Formats: sequence, structure tokens, C-alpha cells
Amino acid sequence: MNNQSATQSPNNRALIQDWKPEDPKFWRTTGRKIAQRNLWISVPCLLLGFCVWMLFSAVTINLNKVGFQFNTDQLFMLTALPSISGAILRVPYSFVIPIFGGRRWTAFSTVILVIPCIWLGIAVQDLSTSYNTFVLISLLCGFGGANFASSMANISFFFPKERQGGALGINGGLGNLGVSVMQLVAPLVVTLAVFGGAGQSIGGGETLWLQNAAFVWIPLLLVFTLAAWFGMNDLSAAKASLKEQLPVLKSGHLWLMSLLYLATFGSFIGFSAGFAMLSKTQFPDVNILHFAFFGPLFGALARPVGGMLSDRFRGTRVTLINFIFMAIFVALLFTTLPGEGKSGSFMAFFAVFMGLFLTAGLGSGSTFQMISVIFRLITVQKVKARGGSDQEAQREAATDSAAALGFISAIGAVGGFFIPKAFGTSLHMTGSAVGALDLFLVFYIVCVVITWGVYGRRKG
Repeated sequence: MNNQSATQSPNNRALIQDWKPEDPKFWRTTGRKIAQRNLWISVPCLLLGFCVWMLFSAVTINLNKVGFQFNTDQLFMLTALPSISGAILRVPYSFVIPIFGGRRWTAFSTVILVIPCIWLGIAVQDLSTSYNTFVLISLLCGFGGANFASSMANISFFFPKERQGGALGINGGLGNLGVSVMQLVAPLVVTLAVFGGAGQSIGGGETLWLQNAAFVWIPLLLVFTLAAWFGMNDLSAAKASLKEQLPVLKSGHLWLMSLLYLATFGSFIGFSAGFAMLSKTQFPDVNILHFAFFGPLFGALARPVGGMLSDRFRGTRVTLINFIFMAIFVALLFTTLPGEGKSGSFMAFFAVFMGLFLTAGLGSGSTFQMISVIFRLITVQKVKARGGSDQEAQREAATDSAAALGFISAIGAVGGFFIPKAFGTSLHMTGSAVGALDLFLVFYIVCVVITWGVYGRRKG
């Protein structure tokens, strides 16, 4: 490097010894270029992680068509399980970047996703594959969702605080785009004999190659594993032990922001996992695979917008308005469903759901910006109170905010399990999705109250 502020380790060219993104001169001359390179390699790695994470939301619709015999509740469970394993795995993934380094972990966490892809591609070709085997594969797909925690924590170290909202919005938003990409690509590739293996007849002279929905991601995973290994950097300034990161769990704001993020990102990933199956149960005459990718697409593209709006207008304000609209959209959804004496309207149902996806994406960006700002402020005040230097305060603030971002993202991912499971349980018990929607409406109203009461008031 031509700037001594970004010296590389003599033993490891990928390790940057001195990183000062808050220094305007360093950022302008050296830091921005390095940060952007790491960001634009991180994005496709995270996108592929989301593709693998949400694989079962596209595969389950076709399982019974090709000869498996699973009931509706079992199919909803398969779409939900990757989210619960992804949520659980996000907890350790929240703390690994300061221990192992962003380059090493991004490469490792990307390449291991090849395992569930290979296994699922083999399993769907064998009608003797048990339900429990699919359960295990779906849990392994959750590793793709766990990548979000480590990826966002890693990118947060590279950017100065005033640019984190936009950078995290781009990384998270375009990474979330993997849900839409998967739901667009999977229905296309399963109709083509491109990756080998036997086709599965579904009647009417049609044949599916369901294994392609999993196999198509394998070459891309391998390519971007190499890109991460050879193109990204580890930061020595981001190094911290697990003991140094754990105190962030004592903060009450961690748990409040986890709840708000559960309502935004949890809604995005939960609706992404359950929308296709719910649509199929409510409007069986509509081929939802032609439309399912639109919702995740809108939500993913809205996420960076939510981050940038928050950088400009404050995350609290954007989040508060967003929750109000989420509650309104859920209330409108009741009027679109079929029920006693009415057939429902798919077009209205689809339009309202697109509004939910849009606001869930915007809110994911705005709540993440709030997390970064809140934990940096808390840590800087704490370090200054004990007489620490500015450099010490900035280092600890970066570590604490990264740990908080990762851990809160783990809580948010639970929505990917809760929402499709709530739909499945409500349909199983009452024959209607209304019970699940009642819960969602109450939850969003509670989030409006918390956002205003804790962070929105002048004394918040």
C-alpha cells in the first residue's frame, strides 16, 4: 500500500494491520477503495447464502407433484426449519469475525453450503427418501441464513459510522435479493435437463428435474469462495476475543432492538418462506411460482433505501412510520382472503402482500441503522467516562456494534420460522390464516409503541 495507515502484514498480504476509517484522509486516499472491494465480494457470497437458505420455499411446492406424500403442515414445517437453524447459528456467527477474520470466515461459510445443495439434489430423485432426511437437509440449509450475521458484522468494520447505514443496506439488501433470485431461477431450471439425473414425471406429459433447484448454486458457490479467499481482507483492528464481545448482551437496548428487528427482517424472511405455500392454500387455481419472486425482490431492493433514508432522516423516524404502515397492510390483508360467503381476491391479496414485503425491507434497513448508531453511542460514552482515548473508544464501539448487529440479526431470523409455522398451524386448526394475521397485527402495533416510547420521544 502507498499509505502507511493501511499497512499489510509481511506474513499475510490479505491482513491489514492498521485500519482507520474514521480518519477522513485515510478514507479518501486508501480506505474507501479497500472497503468497497470487500463489500462487492461480500454481496454475492451473502446472496448465494440466502439462495440456499430459502431453497425449500421453492422445492416444497413440487415435492408432492413428483411423488412424495407429505401433508400441508409437514410442507410448511420444511419451509420454516431453515430459518430456525439459521437463527440459532447466527448467535455464534455473530462473534466469529473478530476471532477468525472476515476473509477466512466468508470463504469457509460460503463453501460449506455446497453440502446441503448436493444432498438435496440427490434426495429429491429418490422417492424412498424419508421426511426426517428432508428435515435434516432443511436444517443444514440454515447455514446459509447464518451467513448474514457474520457478513454484516464484517462489513461494519470497514466503513466509517456515517456511511454504515448505506453500506450495511447494500450488503443486506442485495444479499436478501438471493431469496428473489432463488424463487425466480429455481422454477426455470427444474424444467430443464441441464445438470444430469433422472427427470420426474408429474403427469400431463410434463417432466421436472427438481434436483436442478439445488445443483444450480454449486458452481457459483465455488467461484465466490475463491473470490472471497483471494479478494477480501482480514483486519487486525477488528480482532477481539469472545470475552471482549459478550458484555454487549447485558444491554437492554440489545433486546429491544432484537424485538424491532424481528418485526422487520423477521417479517421479510418469514413472508418469503411462507408466501408461496400460503397463496397455494388460499388461491389454488393460481400458479404462484410465476409471481412468488416479486415480494422478496421488492423487500430486498427496499432494504438499502431504508438504510440511506435513515442516514438522512434518522432511523427512529423511518422505523416508526414504517411500522404504522405494516400494521395497516396486515389489517387490509383480512379483506382479501377467501372465507364464509366470499371468494377473496388474489390481485388484492397480492398487492397488499407486496406492500408488506416493501415495508419489511425498508424497516430492515432502518432498524439496522438504529442498531449501529445506538451501540456506537453507548460504547463511546462508556469509554470516555472511564478516561479512554478517542482511538480506544472507536475500536470498542466498532467491536460492540458489530457484535450487536450479529446477535440481533439472529433474533430477527426467528421470524422465518415463526411466520410460516403460524400460517401452517392456523390453517391446520381453523382452516383459515386469520389467526396468524391477528398475531402479526398485534405485534406490529406493539412495535409502534416501543419505537415511539423508547426511541422516538425527545427524552427517548
